[in-house]
Amino acid sequence: VPFDGSGVQLVTEKEPSYLHGWSPDGRTLAYCAERGGEWDVYTIDINGGEETRLTDAQGLNDGPEYSADGKYIWFNSVRTGRMQIWRMKADGSDQTQMTFDEEMNSWFGHISPDMKKVVYIAYYAKDIEAGLHLPDLNVEIRMIPAEGGEEKTLLKFFGGQGSMNVNSWAPDSNRFAYVSYSVN
Repeated sequence: VPFDGSGVQLVTEKEPSYLHGWSPDGRTLAYCAERGGEWDVYTIDINGGEETRLTDAQGLNDGPEYSADGKYIWFNSVRTGRMQIWRMKADGSDQTQMTFDEEMNSWFGHISPDMKKVVYIAYYAKDIEAGLHLPDLNVEIRMIPAEGGEEKTLLKFFGGQGSMNVNSWAPDSNRFAYVSYSVN
């Protein structure tokens, strides 16, 4: 839909479909969708048409987001038993696990505009099932290098669903925004 609200166009005919990413060239949308009881990552042309299923691992696959160069899509998947951050090529090939924490469930990997860092929200596994991302919990924001490596906890706070579901990096890749539920 244009900013003036005119020309609204339906892109996906099937539901539910949850938009998460837009390719850098502005031509493709990436989303999580439930089809036949399975939740997977799909892409579709901005004008609609046939959707392309990129993941097929059993369980929830969610949160797809393009890298700034459009070569990769970052997403999260519960396929290993815990929710973890994954990366794949934009065509769905080369699906690679990027986080390996057994004490946390990692959601919504957001790659920085300079494509060097990835921040994500992590839930304590003792507090929540792997396939859930609920509000009102103690969580962490963590960071990993975009090529993989050890995670670093940046902060701990009270939040959860809605704290960092979409990319909120500043254009300079030095800051990002998040929502804390704490009341001071």
